[in-house]
Amino acid sequence: MKFLVVGGAGYIGSHMVKQLLGTGHDVVVADNFSNGYRVEGVELDIADAQALASLFAEHHFEAVFHFASFIQVGESVAEPAKYYQNNLSATLTLLQAMVHAGVKNLIFSSSAAVYGDPLYTPIDEDHPKTPINPYGRSKWMVEQVLEDFDHAYGLKSVSLRYFNAAGADPDGELGERHEPETHLLPLILQAAAGRRSNITVYGRDYDTPDGTCIRDYVHVTDLCSAHSLAVDYLLEGGVSTALNLGNGEGFSVQQVIDAARRVTGRDIVTSDAPRRAGDPPRLVADSHRAKALLGWQPRFASLDQIVTHAWNWEQKYPWN
Repeated sequence: MKFLVVGGAGYIGSHMVKQLLGTGHDVVVADNFSNGYRVEGVELDIADAQALASLFAEHHFEAVFHFASFIQVGESVAEPAKYYQNNLSATLTLLQAMVHAGVKNLIFSSSAAVYGDPLYTPIDEDHPKTPINPYGRSKWMVEQVLEDFDHAYGLKSVSLRYFNAAGADPDGELGERHEPETHLLPLILQAAAGRRSNITVYGRDYDTPDGTCIRDYVHVTDLCSAHSLAVDYLLEGGVSTALNLGNGEGFSVQQVIDAARRVTGRDIVTSDAPRRAGDPPRLVADSHRAKALLGWQPRFASLDQIVTHAWNWEQKYPWN
């Protein structure tokens, strides 16, 4: 199969490209390279309708994987226009190009942020969608657009709602790097490596066993496996759907710090700060639907495995 991976130079996209190539597929990467790795691919922005038209005229793709979104919640609150322009408007341009080219299958990188503050946990796909920031709203808006494009144009899609992507390529060839870094695990490992003096824990007074927030961490390789299964599902005639991707088991901030101390053998200094606004005590996925529909089963479900792979990357590429 020939696939287009937009945002294929980023954290999850690059792991996806490796997995697709490793299973014998032909992959074209399209990215504006504003973040992530500089890889072999087509440099374009999905907001550029003419560039997309040329790309689709040159290649026949069986499906498109869409990872080209901005992801920082805080930045989305400060700069909502940036997020609606890229995550929503540019995605609409991509979808129109797909329809014009007759490409009928899309795997969309969505987010648990579409749910907003959870009314119950674990969160299933039927949970109300009440996103509380522009990032989450942009993802939910795209999901609604996809539903309309299915009805009107027959464009089939699977929206995969990630909880907390974490870890790194088990072979050590790829890993997580953002600038600035905002994700908990790489920040902890930067503290372990001495690249930062400490890790800040925001709130120790939540209604959880150790008082710190609980989140559902899913290994990036397992996320990519779900994407591969999702595209197979669509190519076999599956209907459009949205699925949660998580381990179904939450780990607290303190548990992640403790795991990092075990794995690295380093003394990781912590500092305490008040709760951040909008941080719910627990965010844990119910992923039964993805497992039942796709046959998905996470391989790297243990926290120590996730931390070990991320630490191997941190040590191998200490300046990333």
